[in-house]
Amino acid sequence: MNESSTVTIFVFLLIATTLEVTGDAIVRLAIYNHAGLVRLALMLGGGALLFGYGFSLNLAPVEFRRVAGLYIATLFVVWQVINFLFFKTLPNAPVLVGGTLIIIGGLTVTFWRAT
Repeated sequence: MNESSTVTIFVFLLIATTLEVTGDAIVRLAIYNHAGLVRLALMLGGGALLFGYGFSLNLAPVEFRRVAGLYIATLFVVWQVINFLFFKTLPNAPVLVGGTLIIIGGLTVTFWRAT
C-alpha cells in the first residue's frame, strides 16, 4: 500500500467507526433516557447511522481482512471519544491498559507482514 491509499483507507475507517459508535450511543440514549416519539426518532436516527457505518466500511477500497486490525484499533479510540462526548465518562485504568493492547494488536495485525 502506498501512502495515499493508506490515508484513504484510514479516512474510510474513521468515518465508519465514527458512524458506528455514534449510532450505538444514540440507540443507547433512546433505550435508557427517552420514551415515546423521541425514543422512536432516536432509534431511527441511530439505525441510519449504523447503516451508514456498514455502507461506508464496505466502500473502502481494500479487502476488509487487510485492515481488520486497524479497524478495531480505530474503533477503540473513537469509542472512547464518543463515550466521553455523550456520557462524560473517561476511561479508567483497565480500559486504558486493555485499549493499549488493542491498539498494539491492531497495528501488529495490520502492518506486520510475515515473509
